[in-house]
Amino acid sequence: MDHRTIGTVEVSAIGLGAMPLSIEGRPDESQAVATLHAALDAGITFIDTADSYHWHAGESGHNELLIARALRSHGGDTSGVLVATKGGRGRPGDGTWTVNGTPDHLRRAAEASARRLGVESIGLYQLHKPDPAVPWADSVGALSDLIDAGTIRAAGISNVTTGQIRQAHAILGDRLVSVQNRYSPAVRDSEPELRLCERLGLAFLPWSPLGGISRSSLDGPSGPVSAGTAFHHVAAAHGVSPQQVALAWLLARSPVSVPVPGSGRPGSIRDSARAVHLTLSEAEMARLEDARP
Repeated sequence: MDHRTIGTVEVSAIGLGAMPLSIEGRPDESQAVATLHAALDAGITFIDTADSYHWHAGESGHNELLIARALRSHGGDTSGVLVATKGGRGRPGDGTWTVNGTPDHLRRAAEASARRLGVESIGLYQLHKPDPAVPWADSVGALSDLIDAGTIRAAGISNVTTGQIRQAHAILGDRLVSVQNRYSPAVRDSEPELRLCERLGLAFLPWSPLGGISRSSLDGPSGPVSAGTAFHHVAAAHGVSPQQVALAWLLARSPVSVPVPGSGRPGSIRDSARAVHLTLSEAEMARLEDARP
């Protein structure tokens, strides 16, 4: 497994997005734990979660508790695993999402997450989404207070613009270590945020990184090839899955990129982890860049 850094912590270049293990359509616990164990056995040392990753009302923190149980039962050395969680969103149980970025809520949420994860201090705590009803500086300031209190060791922000990144960096300095935005073959509009992360030395954590790789037909005899088709063509040439090509593409696009593909099965996360061994040629990278999302 290749490695990259988030702040001062070395992590696997591919992480695991654990959300599918707890939301609608989640697997039973034995399969969920087996998936987490498969990720650890494949060398993955970065797991992304949130207190809002659950299905039903009244089970906030389901994913965090699941991860804590899986780490305890693994049997190997998990001391080097970075579990990053998030706060600031909620799920009332009807399939919708809420947002709450008030300092008081974030403080209480982080303290509850630490208890569920069984740690004294959370290695990376991320503000899940800006709350339009709360000044951004107030929400980010709450992360600073959590670091000062020892509840968390480093801060991240998610679903943000370049302006919000700059403001958070001005407040937190080197205590801000990561940005998590949606970025995939299908959704590439966070390119400015990715490049800003490079300049500021922040890790960029693409969520939903496999979007847009389903096979599509050509637009026409002389039309552009869809992104999905291009990724399938490159995958066939290497004898690997399109998922591996998508993750290898993200890794090659930037040295600060640490994709966090979601997975609900052991086989799928093992396949994703193998993306670190796939090297794409300049011609293949150009082909994937030019493919229409």
